Amino acid sequence: MKKIGFLSFGHWSNHPAYRARTASDTLLQSIDLAVAAEEIGLDGAYFRVHHFAAQLASPFPLLSAIGAKTRKIEIGTGVIDMRYENPLYMIEDAGAADLISEGRLQLGISRGSPEQVIDGWRYFGYEPAEGETDADMGRRKALEFLDKLNGVGFAQPNPYPMFPNPPGLLRLEPYSEGLRERIWWGAGSNATAVWAAENGMYLQSSTLKFDESGKPFHVQQAEQIRLYKEAWKKAGHQREPRVSVSRSIFALVSDQDRYLFGQESNRSDKIGMIEQNKRAIFGRSYAAEPDQLIKELAQDEAIQEADTLLLTIPNTLGVDYNVHVLSSILEHVAPGLGWR
Repeated sequence: MKKIGFLSFGHWSNHPAYRARTASDTLLQSIDLAVAAEEIGLDGAYFRVHHFAAQLASPFPLLSAIGAKTRKIEIGTGVIDMRYENPLYMIEDAGAADLISEGRLQLGISRGSPEQVIDGWRYFGYEPAEGETDADMGRRKALEFLDKLNGVGFAQPNPYPMFPNPPGLLRLEPYSEGLRERIWWGAGSNATAVWAAENGMYLQSSTLKFDESGKPFHVQQAEQIRLYKEAWKKAGHQREPRVSVSRSIFALVSDQDRYLFGQESNRSDKIGMIEQNKRAIFGRSYAAEPDQLIKELAQDEAIQEADTLLLTIPNTLGVDYNVHVLSSILEHVAPGLGWR
């Protein structure tokens, strides 16, 4: 068995072929899609977070709304760029969203990737400390976020408060017990995957990573996951680790599928530069008739190593078509791979 969720980038554009033409369209359709995904038996609804773009940016109102309208499906992010965040305010937002969803939040965070704006976090009022890089700043904020999620008091109470205080130092509220154990780290390298394990975070590995060996993407990603699991075991955590990988996978079962995604068949990995002087490898997309898709996916080592698969979806094509895309995987592909 494997958990299967969707990952939406939350695009919108005033394009005649798009069903999501405004931010309002994307937000409301995201809620509807999560509700429909739960109804068809999907396990997770995850959303990307990007700033200064016609994409989803502030996840907690959306996650809270989904949490209020669903009952079982996991809801999360992949990922929140910690360079832009105030960790303490984020704890309050995350705690509220988790309580509304009754403990279903699976929060993916990371130090961030190249964005639409040069050093966009500066516009949010943040600067790396002396001697820090922006990546260092993101990881530092992540560790502060994790620490304060434990719910231990740290703030000196006012001796003359508006309302009576409990004894001792105060923690942030609302506090959601167990949320600290449901934080994931989006790792682009082997080293950061190990770091995530050492700090007790689950692992999110996407459709790209730094090219560290020249091997095919799925092989490098599987090696990253094994290193993560080894580091988790060595750290002595008392719970089982979780790992998600994301993939673009389309079962071609209708003429519309073949028209939209038939050209994605026989695609291969790509090499590019995601950061200056850092070569990255981008994993292939999968699009084929179900029987062929099952054969191809069975050879993907990283999918085999992960307990959770996030299907990247074309959200601009609307709720109905994306329900069809997800249903096709559940009905025609997942059983043949032992995922259902």
